[in-house]
Amino acid sequence: MSRIRAALTLPLALCLLLGAGAASRAEADPGPGTRPPDLLVASDFPDPDVIEVDGTYHAYSTSSGGKGVVPHATAPSPEGPWTVQQDVFTTEPWPAWIRTTHGFWAPDVSQRRDGTFLLYFTARNDLNGRMCLGAATASSPDGPFVPRDEPLVCRPEEGGNIDASSFVDDNGATYLLYKNDGNAVRQPSVLWLQRTDAAGTRLVGQRRELLRNDRASDDGVIEAPTLVRRGDRYVLLFSAGVYSTGNYHTGYATAGRIQGPYERAYRPLLTTSSLDGAVDGPGGQDVVGDHLIFHGHLAAGGRGMYRAALGWDGDRPVVSGSRDRTEAEHGRLQDAVVRQAVDSASGDAVVGKIDHDTSHVELDVVAPETGSYTVWVRYAAGAGDATHVLTVNGADPVTVSYPARGWSVWSQVAVEVTLREGTNTIRLQHGTRYAELDFIEVA
Repeated sequence: MSRIRAALTLPLALCLLLGAGAASRAEADPGPGTRPPDLLVASDFPDPDVIEVDGTYHAYSTSSGGKGVVPHATAPSPEGPWTVQQDVFTTEPWPAWIRTTHGFWAPDVSQRRDGTFLLYFTARNDLNGRMCLGAATASSPDGPFVPRDEPLVCRPEEGGNIDASSFVDDNGATYLLYKNDGNAVRQPSVLWLQRTDAAGTRLVGQRRELLRNDRASDDGVIEAPTLVRRGDRYVLLFSAGVYSTGNYHTGYATAGRIQGPYERAYRPLLTTSSLDGAVDGPGGQDVVGDHLIFHGHLAAGGRGMYRAALGWDGDRPVVSGSRDRTEAEHGRLQDAVVRQAVDSASGDAVVGKIDHDTSHVELDVVAPETGSYTVWVRYAAGAGDATHVLTVNGADPVTVSYPARGWSVWSQVAVEVTLREGTNTIRLQHGTRYAELDFIEVA
């Protein structure tokens, strides 16, 4: 059974405002049915990495305040409650290359085949001044982790190396992903894939380039790689933009082979605006089952740890609370037409001629979990106020009202619906007068 509540209308000016830049949490207006991401750790806990061991979830983060530590928190489930624990590193003596008065960045913890634990971390190299990747091991996810004497990856000529992430493929092959910090030295920033031995402490063969900072939206930075396999496809999640700003965001790219080539999605996965300001600068992501863990700026300063439900449409991730767009022209049409070359439309096309009692557009959307969602409908109406009838999975019709503002003025209306986990079909059918459809977004 699907439940739908009355629609509200947002004029184009407000829609543009929501998408124009960062919004504070106090300014957030996620919509009547949207569940914003959960704030799990309300203190500085950036670049979170989470692993489950014997029913306990362990999270690790970048150091705060320039201390050479790896913060650690535990919880009985990804939803929490989370309790911040002590640092997981050992004490003195430290390897000579590690500057312990500088923070350790973006840790990654994984369990090896022999049951022990491997920690990748980023530390300032006291010998060359650049950030380099280190490895440490422990018999417990609580530590103490003992760092190896030499850095695992250290290329100062390319800006240093940061943001290590581990991946084990279905055939048991182990990999290290990381970024060269080129943006720190006015060079390209590249996400790299490197084969390792089973222990994860020795590099095997040559590294492969996966992606680089070649999009305007990257703002010169691409980092924080996370690799997931979905069937015979690989999904590479990453963060882009400047981490200290609201433009920091999470994107993804997909490939049929682990080495690539990776094709970026046409829209980011998480942005401040896609979350309607509920989280500012979402990035530093990790995937834990059907949860996406990430950080965002806190009003009091620092970056807290957030969680949102994660679903999949094949190799395309969908995150609860973040607007997931489906173009109307990609739907199933009856007694309606696609109008091309519409410059003001998001995909340069819209659906029109939804003019008859039999006219409708059907769009399939994916919900990460069963619950309440907001469907945003972008429309134009220029011949008087119009209506469509919206149904979800063929049930509970509701009238959606479109105030007339002109055929070239695009506005959005929001409708609260209940979706079941997985694929749902949303139908918009002719009601009264005439309206064209650009897209719907579900959050």
